[in-house]
Amino acid sequence: MNSRKLILYISSSLDGFIAGPNDDLSFLHPMQLEGEDYGYEAFVDTVDTVIVGRRTYDWVVNQGYDFPHTDKEGYILTSQPRPNQGSLTFYQGDLKELVQRLKSNNSQKHIFCDGGAEVVHQLLAAQLIDEIILSVVPVLLGAGTRLFKEGRPQQLLELLSSKSFESGLVQLHYRVK
Repeated sequence: MNSRKLILYISSSLDGFIAGPNDDLSFLHPMQLEGEDYGYEAFVDTVDTVIVGRRTYDWVVNQGYDFPHTDKEGYILTSQPRPNQGSLTFYQGDLKELVQRLKSNNSQKHIFCDGGAEVVHQLLAAQLIDEIILSVVPVLLGAGTRLFKEGRPQQLLELLSSKSFESGLVQLHYRVK
């Protein structure tokens, strides 16, 4: 059996928002401390494939950034056809079929879900996520984009590790049972 996993690695406010109103991510700024990446680079070294939603991809590009994972096989989930760009595939097909195909390949590295909320919801609803690494930011936003939407099956989690940081961020690593 292949040990390749689909891992959600994401940050949220303590009250469960991945963005404030109008896709505002400024609540993350106080967490950006010099020399502290909360294990992100080490995590990214364990993956060779990235799945992200089109809105999240567009947000990154519209902020003036290059998409950060062009060195990996990337799937941008979209309902609108777009030409592929280098290692990035704009994917319109069945999500479950894509993930099953990716998990069945012989790579020793994992698959990284980099958001957004709709993709996370679809993956959880189809019970395709194997692990969740959630960085909880010490702020209550009160409104915005919820990480976990209603309308998906209950799933039990096993805590693999937890780590607190000087910034107040707490990182929780779970295996989905």
